[in-house]
Amino acid sequence: QVQLVESGGGSVQAGGSLRLSCEASGSIYIPYYMAWFRQAPGKEREGIAAIDSGSTTTYADSVKGRFTISRDKAKNTVYLQMNSLKPEDTAVYYCAARDASTRGINLLDPGTYSYWGQGTQVTVSS
Repeated sequence: QVQLVESGGGSVQAGGSLRLSCEASGSIYIPYYMAWFRQAPGKEREGIAAIDSGSTTTYADSVKGRFTISRDKAKNTVYLQMNSLKPEDTAVYYCAARDASTRGINLLDPGTYSYWGQGTQVTVSS
């Protein structure tokens, strides 16, 4: 069983930055794909960034150029550096992981991920 634990959320003013971390633990399994999703009140969960084992990245248009996903395979941790934050970035942010058998499937589709963290709140004020 894989556990994902996010950290780094908080409150920031528009234009500010935050860095989220997500550590995978609980087994020797190293997730092939890791991703970040977010969900604002009353909205569907949105995929925003994903990274594979070779560190190839994918971004949603809504965050491209502002957010950067990276991973430290030795620490089994994925990061999300968020810059130029906007009030519309306010949401609960979730880390997720899935294995290599899902290769070729949309990396930003939440329905394709097997493992999820508990979420961390990010609030951006104007």
